[in-house]
Amino acid sequence: MCGIVGYVGDEQAAPILLDGLRRLEYRGYDSAGIVVSLEGKLWLTKSRGYVNNLAGIIDGGAKMPGTVGLGHTRWATHGRPTDENAHPHISDGGKIAVVHNGIIENYAKLREFLISKGYHFQSETDTEVAVNLIAYFYAENGDLKLAVAQAARRMEGSYALGILCEDFPDTLIATKKESPLVLGVGGTARYLASDVAAILSYTRDVYNLRDDEVAVITRGGIEFFSGELDPIEKTPQHIDWDVSAAEKGGYEHFMIKEIMEQPEAVRRALKSRVRDGEIYLDGLDIPADFIKSVSKVYIVACGTADFAGVVMKYNLERLARVAAEVMFASEFRYNLPPIDETTLVICISQSGTTADTIAAMREAKKHGARVLSVVNVVGSVIAEESDWSLLTLAGPEICVASTKAYSTQLAVGYLLTLFIAKARGAIDDGKYRAALDALESLPGAIDETLKLREKAQYLASRYFSANDIYFIGRGLDYALSLEGDQKLKEISYIHSEAYAAGELKHGPIALIDSAVNTPVVAIATNARLIDKMASSAVEVKTRGARVLAVVTSATQDAMRDIADDMIVVPDYAEAFLPSLAIIPLQMFAYYIALQRGCEIDKPRNLAKSVTVE
Repeated sequence: MCGIVGYVGDEQAAPILLDGLRRLEYRGYDSAGIVVSLEGKLWLTKSRGYVNNLAGIIDGGAKMPGTVGLGHTRWATHGRPTDENAHPHISDGGKIAVVHNGIIENYAKLREFLISKGYHFQSETDTEVAVNLIAYFYAENGDLKLAVAQAARRMEGSYALGILCEDFPDTLIATKKESPLVLGVGGTARYLASDVAAILSYTRDVYNLRDDEVAVITRGGIEFFSGELDPIEKTPQHIDWDVSAAEKGGYEHFMIKEIMEQPEAVRRALKSRVRDGEIYLDGLDIPADFIKSVSKVYIVACGTADFAGVVMKYNLERLARVAAEVMFASEFRYNLPPIDETTLVICISQSGTTADTIAAMREAKKHGARVLSVVNVVGSVIAEESDWSLLTLAGPEICVASTKAYSTQLAVGYLLTLFIAKARGAIDDGKYRAALDALESLPGAIDETLKLREKAQYLASRYFSANDIYFIGRGLDYALSLEGDQKLKEISYIHSEAYAAGELKHGPIALIDSAVNTPVVAIATNARLIDKMASSAVEVKTRGARVLAVVTSATQDAMRDIADDMIVVPDYAEAFLPSLAIIPLQMFAYYIALQRGCEIDKPRNLAKSVTVE
C-alpha cells in the first residue's frame, strides 16, 4: 500500500525522491518522509500529510543536499498517522535508516527482544523493529549485507525494505518478501521503487527483486544475492509503457482520463492475440489434456478484480460448459474448498502483489491445483509463481478506483473463456468465429459508448444528493451491477448495494423508501432476460423507487414506460456487453463524486495496491 523510492547517482537525490513519491500518491498514504546521506551523516525529514507538505518543508528538496537517499509514503497499519510514526525510521543510535512496506507479524516479540538488548523505540510502528533488528545484527558482525539477511530471516510477514547506513554513504541495500520492489538502471544512476510508475521518467530498464533476495546498489552497479548471500545473476526487463500514461494529460482527474483510455487499453489487451480466426495467448502452453480434464474452475480475487471474475464465471459456464465459482481470496485462503489436480484456479490481480490473492494462490498450489493468473504487472509475485500468466497490458493505472484495469481484465477473461471453450469442444465453429469478430470490434464499440459522457454527467446531477442507491441486474447484468456499485461507493461515499434482481422479494425490497424515492439503477442489457428484468423494475417502481435504467438499443422499449431515466448503450454480443455497459456506470460514479466534492483519485481509507492482509 505504501510507496518506496530510492536513488543513488550524481544528481541531488531529494527532488528526484519527491517526484517519485508524487507518482506513487495514487497508492494511498497518510504521511511522507525522505532521508539522504550527506558527509557521512543521515539527514531525515518527515511529516504527517501529503507529499506537498513535505516538499514545502524542504523547499522542493533544496534544503536536503546529497546524492543518495530514500523516500516513503506511509499508509498506517501500526500506529496512528503522526510525524513520529512516519517513515523513514532511524535506528537507536542514528546509524541506519529504513523504509518499509508491508507488515511484520512478529514485531511485538522482536520488539521485546530488542528492548531486552537495550534498544529504545520512538514510534508505534513495526518498521522501527526492522531497523533496530538490522542495527543489532550489524553491531554484532560488522557486515551490513549479512545483518540485513539475518534480520530478514527473523521477521515474519511481508516486507519490502530500503536501507541506508551512514557507514556506507553511497550505497543502498534492498530486500523483500511478498511486497513489490523494483530496481532501475539509467546511466550512472540507480533507482529503487515499490512501483515502476515512480521511476518511468528516468529509466525503462528494471530488475524485479524476488522474495528473500538482497540487492546492493551503488553508482557502479547492482549486485544481487540469494537469501543465503550467494551471488546471483539477473537480467533487466525493458518497460514499454508510455510515460504520458502516468500524467493527467489535461484531464481534471486520473479517473476520467483512464475511463477515456479504455478503448486503447482493450485494444492492447486483444491486439495480436486474435488473428487469422484463432486465439493466441502469448505462448500460453496449457496442455490440451489438462483443459479437457478440468472439473472445476475457481476464480480468486479481491475487490474489482473479483467482480471481473464474476463476469468470467458466467461466460465460462455458458460458453465453455465448465463449473466455475468465484471466491474472494481472503475467504478462499481460510476456507479452502475441495481441490485436486483437475482444478484450475484463476487468480486475478491488477498489481500482481495483492496479499490475500498471493496467499490463496500458494494454498491452491500446495493442494495440487494448477494456477493461471491474470495480472497487469510483468514479473510480479503472482505472475512469477503461477503455472501460467496472462498480462492485461492496461498500462499504469493511477486512480485508486479501477476502470481500465477492470476493462482489460474483462477482455482477457473473454479471450480465456473462448480459448477454454474451443479446447473443450464446447463451442461450434460458427459461434466461435462470430465471437472473435465481436471481440475484434470491441474497442471501437467502447469508443462509441464513451460518447455517453455528457448524458452520464446530466444523470449524476439528478442523483448526486441521494443517501442510498441500489443496483439490480440478472445474469451478466448482475455481475456488472457489483462493479457499478463498487465504483459509486468507492469515490462518492454514498451508501450503495448491488442485488440480484430476482432476490428483491426475499428481503432487499424492504429497503425501498417511497418517502425519498430511493434510487435504483436497473441494469437491463440482456435481451434474453429483459421481461424478467422489467418485472423487477416494476416491483421497485410501484413501491416508490426512482429507476435509472441502463439498457441497449434492443432492450430500451421494454423499460421505456418504467424508468424515470434511461441511458442507452449500443447493442452487442451478450457475452461482451459488460464492457460497454460499465462505461456509463463509471462515468455516473465519477460525476456524482465530482458534484459532491470528493477526492476522486485518492478516496479516503483506500489504497491502490493492497499488499497487507
